[in-house]
Amino acid sequence: MLRIGILGAARIAPRAVIEPARIVPEVEIAAVAARDPARARDFAGKYGVPQVHETYDALIEDGGIDAIYNPLPNSLHAEWTIRALKAGKHVLCEKPLAANAEEAAHMAAVAKGSGLVLVEAFHYRYHPLAARMKAIVDSGELGPIRHIESRFCVMNFAKRDIRYRHDLAGGATMDLGCYPINLVRFLTGAEPVVTSATARLSSPQVDRFMQADFQFPDGRTGRMVCALLSNRLWAASARVLGDFGELRVLNPFMPHLFYHRLKLRSAAGTRMERVPAETTYTHQLRAFVRAVRGEETMPTNAEDAVANMRVIDAIYECAGLKPRGSRSPVSRTASQQTWP
Repeated sequence: MLRIGILGAARIAPRAVIEPARIVPEVEIAAVAARDPARARDFAGKYGVPQVHETYDALIEDGGIDAIYNPLPNSLHAEWTIRALKAGKHVLCEKPLAANAEEAAHMAAVAKGSGLVLVEAFHYRYHPLAARMKAIVDSGELGPIRHIESRFCVMNFAKRDIRYRHDLAGGATMDLGCYPINLVRFLTGAEPVVTSATARLSSPQVDRFMQADFQFPDGRTGRMVCALLSNRLWAASARVLGDFGELRVLNPFMPHLFYHRLKLRSAAGTRMERVPAETTYTHQLRAFVRAVRGEETMPTNAEDAVANMRVIDAIYECAGLKPRGSRSPVSRTASQQTWP
């Protein structure tokens, strides 16, 4: 039994680990801690979490906890993930792994030195749809690949949301753009150079929209588009263009939550596919258990997360913005940070 403790009473936690744990028998959600203990108690009562710790430190020092799920604001990922690793806990950390690549590299080094599992929670990568997309791209049916692009846009008018706060490492590229960046890297199997980036801001240094163009060493090109304040309620897609055809995927990131569709046009004709399966989060939690047991290596491991953060940093720099965070790992304590 893998006993998981949750850092923070985040809205994502029930979807990401609590509900999947009811389906994955090897997992127990054993405890929760929040900066407001009363909120933690309300959360525990609502979702049936048996134990509440008064502080984050108490949770990660609990000898009965095997792993930590970290859905705290981006600016707190590095500090509390590193503390958890040093306390002997495996960590499933929400995306993006850190505020910047420097923090991510430090987290990866601590995980490697400890021999513990550190995973960036790109849950979509564990759904069979992601594997199907990759299989088509690698099959040669589309011919030599020339261009890959992806977008993830939502309509979020809540300006007090932590995603709009620079001090909490917010921004559209951090919250949403990390997904299409990860997908483009996954489908190409290579690391891009950022050739251009254009941002629209909600406040100084905080992007509500970002478009970035990529160049790969073999000549392929790519593009990422993301928006927190889109003119559409939801836009999530991927497109792969080859010499012999085209692959289009509607909703590659939440295929279990909304309708998804894979459309392939090639010399063999045009066909549509769907890949029904359990939720992305359930697949991810099962993979996390196997990784902790040493049965497999997760594709969204710490090393992959560092590479993704390097692209995010490069996009911000190319757009004339500063990468998130202080550029030094674990530079602030939780008591120095506040959020709504």
